[in-house]
Amino acid sequence: MNKLQLIKSLKNQGFSEKILKAFRKVKREDFVPMEFKESAYEDIPLPIGLVQTISQPYTIAFMLNLLELENKEKLKILEIGSGSGYVLALINEISKDSKIYGVERLESLVKQSENRLRSKKNIRIIFGDGSKGLKEYVPYDRILISASCEKIPECLYSQLNEKGIIVASVKNSIYQIKKTGLRIEKKEFPGFVFVPLVED
Repeated sequence: MNKLQLIKSLKNQGFSEKILKAFRKVKREDFVPMEFKESAYEDIPLPIGLVQTISQPYTIAFMLNLLELENKEKLKILEIGSGSGYVLALINEISKDSKIYGVERLESLVKQSENRLRSKKNIRIIFGDGSKGLKEYVPYDRILISASCEKIPECLYSQLNEKGIIVASVKNSIYQIKKTGLRIEKKEFPGFVFVPLVED
């Protein structure tokens, strides 16, 4: 599958033009090791080293859709388990005026993604334990957990802004959590597979 075929496949699955545009703009081959570049546009996860993967494009598009990002809003966005930096780059294309933070537990991946995204001044990548969120820049309008956790860390609810959204991979499901005042609304979408979140 090439890039055009992947975009067509995502379009046929109903994803919005803003998401398709981001996938057109960001080169997935820049975020995978050399030996996997020929497979960059297959709709499959690919290894990025240290037993970690870059997620399947369909799965990423699904999670980005649930985040409900808009370019007209200046949001503060946190991705936990930012890995290669690919999803941070996609988020940046959809929501260009936002402040975007990535937390990654594996230092070599932090360095690689910092190098890839060094021209994006609104993206900051932090080496740390994402299971504790990122207190330094709270509150966040959107929080994305890109690696699987057993349950959503309780601390993230207090780090989420009023009317904020968390999209998280929990075991083999994706959850969308919307916060309105003291009310938390959860939706579950089962049938996904993720590498586990690395914690201290």
